[in-house]
Amino acid sequence: MEAYTVFKDLAIIIIIAKVFGILARKCRAPQVVGEIIAGLLIGPCVFGWVSQTVFLTEMAEIGVILLMFSAGLETDLKELIKTGPVAFLIACCGVFVPLICGAGLYMAFYGVAPWGSEEFYKAVFMGTILTATSVSITVQCLKEMGKLKGHVGTTILSAAIIDDVIGIVVLTFVIGFKSPDSNPLQVVISTLLFFVFAIVVGFIAFHIFAIIDERYTHTRRIPITGFAFCLAMAYVAERYFGIADITGAYVAGIILCSVKDAEYIARKMDVNSYMLFGPIFFASIGLKTNIDNLTMDIFIFSIAFVAVGLISKIVGCGLMARICRFKGNDSLKIGVGMMTRGEVALIVAQKGLSVGLMSPVYFTSVIFLIIVSSIATPIILKILYAAKQEDLIEMDPYNT
Repeated sequence: MEAYTVFKDLAIIIIIAKVFGILARKCRAPQVVGEIIAGLLIGPCVFGWVSQTVFLTEMAEIGVILLMFSAGLETDLKELIKTGPVAFLIACCGVFVPLICGAGLYMAFYGVAPWGSEEFYKAVFMGTILTATSVSITVQCLKEMGKLKGHVGTTILSAAIIDDVIGIVVLTFVIGFKSPDSNPLQVVISTLLFFVFAIVVGFIAFHIFAIIDERYTHTRRIPITGFAFCLAMAYVAERYFGIADITGAYVAGIILCSVKDAEYIARKMDVNSYMLFGPIFFASIGLKTNIDNLTMDIFIFSIAFVAVGLISKIVGCGLMARICRFKGNDSLKIGVGMMTRGEVALIVAQKGLSVGLMSPVYFTSVIFLIIVSSIATPIILKILYAAKQEDLIEMDPYNT
């Protein structure tokens, strides 16, 4: 492929994603819904104008890292600490219920496998795919509605980060039964070491940024240095601790969220995300979809897989949120906010393919789950928040 072809691809993605983002907003849906649909239309599924390349994949990865860094910067640290224990319980339930439901679904289609057999581990692996939560789309939706800093938004963010860590540990345990090279205990230790590392580095980095911020308030060197710190944390998390890079980016944002110019850094990051990296990331979800090898059996399984994937997260996370004394509407928001799947689910699926725990034909099911959850979650969240607002108006008809 000629090097300059990427310019054509970027031009198509940016224009079409923005047009459909505006159309989605006109239809009172979040812009991300339009951007994902744009990716479906310009990708191999419909017109085939743009195909997923290594370059676009890497650009999309920067997009999700920027998004999670911004989410960390806009997080209320006091609220995060307050919601931590509850978020952990929600995350645990949000892993356990989809894991059991996913394994049960596979066995319902292909028969109950005896404990310890290869088919049993394949069933468990399908459940493992459902444990992953991709909070990036929920983050963008909550940001558009101005609800990211609220109690519910912070709980969703905290639970999603913990959810991914638990999901990675579960994945390693499952692979450990299949591959003798995998060491589940090492993953648990690496995860704990990463958070110890983040606390130590965070303490040092915060004070360095506070000094720079005091001396060079509202200068461009602050967001530039902050972005470099974000990328460094993302790299260290993935390379040395085996933790998802988006977790490192989010932690970097958390470390800097209390500096005086945190809002200024977030505003500068949003410019890059809004203009280039964000549309590429959301459109890339549609670009990954290819239905050429889809059969009726896989199509039926995919529908059931998507339904179980969405419902199990809502039930698992929403029920635990309810037990933790969230109101009915708020617990439902948490359940819905946790049901998105994205890059982590793809990483898990690809890992399963590489070790022989999943057949390539089921990759379509994973893509369907990502697309449906990515489109449905922002729409349902907006409806839930709108319903809450209507309730308030009815209680106070004079809007006093």
